[in-house]
Amino acid sequence: MHLADSLATIRLSPPSGTPMFRQLYEGIKQSVLAGKIAPGAQLPPTRELARQLGISRQTVLNAYTHLMAEGYLSGTVGKGTFVSHTLPLAGTGTKAAEARPLRPLSVRGECFIGPQAVLNIHEGAPKAFRIGMPGLDVFPFEVWARLEARRWRRPPHELGYSDPIGYKPLREALSAYLGTARGVHCHPDQIVITSGSQQALFLIATLLLAPGDAAWVEDPGYRGISASLRAAEARVCPVPVDEEGLSLSFGKQAWPDAKLAYVTPSHQLPLGTTMSLARRLELLAWAKENRMWIVEDDYDSEYRYTGPPLASLHSQDKAGSVIYVGTLSKILFPGLRLGYIVLPPALVDAFVQARAIMDRHAAIVPQIVLADFITEGHFSRHIKRTREAYAERRLALLEAIGNELGAHLRPGAADAGLQLSTTFIARRDDSAAAQLARANGIEVRALSQFYLEDGMQAQEKRLSGLVLGFASIPVQDIRQAAPALRKVLDGR
Repeated sequence: MHLADSLATIRLSPPSGTPMFRQLYEGIKQSVLAGKIAPGAQLPPTRELARQLGISRQTVLNAYTHLMAEGYLSGTVGKGTFVSHTLPLAGTGTKAAEARPLRPLSVRGECFIGPQAVLNIHEGAPKAFRIGMPGLDVFPFEVWARLEARRWRRPPHELGYSDPIGYKPLREALSAYLGTARGVHCHPDQIVITSGSQQALFLIATLLLAPGDAAWVEDPGYRGISASLRAAEARVCPVPVDEEGLSLSFGKQAWPDAKLAYVTPSHQLPLGTTMSLARRLELLAWAKENRMWIVEDDYDSEYRYTGPPLASLHSQDKAGSVIYVGTLSKILFPGLRLGYIVLPPALVDAFVQARAIMDRHAAIVPQIVLADFITEGHFSRHIKRTREAYAERRLALLEAIGNELGAHLRPGAADAGLQLSTTFIARRDDSAAAQLARANGIEVRALSQFYLEDGMQAQEKRLSGLVLGFASIPVQDIRQAAPALRKVLDGR
C-alpha cells in the first residue's frame, strides 16, 4: 500500500473523547507495526499531513513527538521524518500467517490435540436421547437460589483466595455422605475439591505417571481419561471389557508393568455392566502386589433401580491402592463444575499444591452453597426424588425400545445410571446411524465412539449400537422420539 494511501485510512473521531494527537499517534503506530508503512519510509511534513487530515499542525507535531520518543520514528530538522530503520518488524502479515502459530506447539502441547483428545459438549436444550445429563427439570433451583441469596446477604469471608484443597464444610459434608452412601470412609482432609471429575483425572495422570508409563483403560470406555493420559504423555493401554468388567487376564498379559488402572466398577461406561466381586478382588490383589494405582470413577452410582447402590471398590481396598473420583455433575448439573478426589493421606499435599498451580481453587460460592444444600438435607431428598423420576423415564425408554425399536436395537444392562447402551440386531455403521439421527433432531451417541481407535480389539469384535440417555428427557418426549428414531433406522 502506498504511504499516502495508508495514512489516508487513519480515521480520526473528534467526538470520541480521546485527544486527536493520541488518535493520530495510535493510527500511525499500528500502521507501522502491521507493515503498512515500511521501515525507512519518509512521512509527510507536519503541515502537509495536517492539511490532508483536516487537523491542526500542532496535533501532528505532538503525535510525531510521541512516536519519536518511543522509537517508531526518527528525523532531524531540514531532512524530514522517517520510520525507524532499526524496528525488528515481522513483515506485512497475511491471513495464512495469522492462521499459524508463531512457533509450533511443544511436544507436550501436541498431546492435547487431535481426535483422541476431543471431548463431547452439549449444545442447546436437552432432547431425546442426550446422554450423560441429569434432569434439569427436576432440580430444585428455587432452593438453590434461596441458599445462595442467603449467603450473599452476608458475604462470607472466604470470598478472597481460598484454600486450594476446597471449602472445609463441603469436604466434611462429603466425607459424611460418602461414608454412609458409598462405604468410602475417609477424613475430610483426604478430599480435594476439583473443577469436575475431568480435572481430577488430569491431576492424577500428571502427578502419578511419568512419560511412557503404562495405564490400563477400559475399552470401550470414557474418552476423558484417555485424553488426560495422552496429555500426561503416558501410554494408554486399552483393555477389553466383558460381562464381569475389565479383563484382568488381558491386561496382565499385554501390559504387566502398568502403573495405573482406570475403572468404572459400579456402572461401566458405556456398557452398563457391573464389575463382579471376583474381578474386584483380583484387581485389588494385583494392584497391591504390583504397587499399581487404581482410579475408581464412581460417576453415577447413586442411580440404581433394581436394589440399593453397590459398595464402592474403595470400600474393599485394604492396601490404599484405590483413588476415588466423584462428581456432582450427574447428581446436580454439569455446569456446576464441582468434583472431588479421595486420596491416600500421603498424596494429599502434592495434589493440593498442583491444584493451586492449575487454577488456585474451585469457585468458592458454589462450594459454600453446596455445603448448605447437603447439610440441610436437600441433597439426600434430591437424590431420592431424581431416582424415582429417572426410574420412570428408564422404564419408558425400555418400553419404547420394545414397542418401536425392537426390530433394530437390543438393550444392554439397564439397572443403573442415566443412559443405557443398545446393540444393533443386524450389524450396521452406528456412526452413520447416529449422524442421520442427529440430522433428524434426535441426539444419540454411537457405541463405536467409546472405543479407542488404536485399541487391541479387532474391528469385527467391537460392538455396534447406540447409547441412549433417558434421565434428562421427560417421559412424553421419550415416547414421541422413539417412533422418529425408528423411521431413521428403517431408512424412511
